[in-house]
Amino acid sequence: MSGLIGKKLGMTSIFDEQGHNIPCTVIEAGPCYVTQIKTLENDGYEAIQLAFDDKKEKHTTNALKNHFEKAGVTPKRILREFTRFEPGSRKTYGEELRVDIFQEGEYVDVVGTSKGKGFQGVVKRHGFKGVNDQTHGQHNRMRAPGSIGASSYPSRVFKGMRMGGRMGNDRVKVINLEIMKIMLEKNVILVKGAVPGSKGSYVIIERWS
Repeated sequence: MSGLIGKKLGMTSIFDEQGHNIPCTVIEAGPCYVTQIKTLENDGYEAIQLAFDDKKEKHTTNALKNHFEKAGVTPKRILREFTRFEPGSRKTYGEELRVDIFQEGEYVDVVGTSKGKGFQGVVKRHGFKGVNDQTHGQHNRMRAPGSIGASSYPSRVFKGMRMGGRMGNDRVKVINLEIMKIMLEKNVILVKGAVPGSKGSYVIIERWS
């Protein structure tokens, strides 16, 4: 299997053999359960659907209840498909996948949703400098974007102009993160560096390719 669904628990740091302090993200990876196996004959492509994190049955729709009952698992919160997996690897409905599919020292890609910042101006969103000197009566232009376009021609603002707007809450993928430590008994892995999202947010962990 190429990856798992996980939950970001927070950050910590560990020391390597040379005594260097390495910042790490703590991720609870699994247990995940196989809830659907898609084949080329039935669905037009091959994929394995995994489910993660328990959910109350009263908060689950009837369609999803039947979906989970067919796989023989209790209702889950998150469903994700994985299209990259080892050739010839056979999975069965309800099969449990744990963090032991990874190994310490290998590299993975992590996909998550970044923290939402709301509506932000150009200084915070794009790193603009702003107008630093208050001259000629400019008292309220410290963080202003300045001119955004021409006058009579082209008489419009070009697409992609860096302006204020909604910031964050985007799907972000961080590649080539090294697995520093695996705690099998707790289904927890420590990856080197930062991972997008806040504490408690869900992430996708896939082997680097």
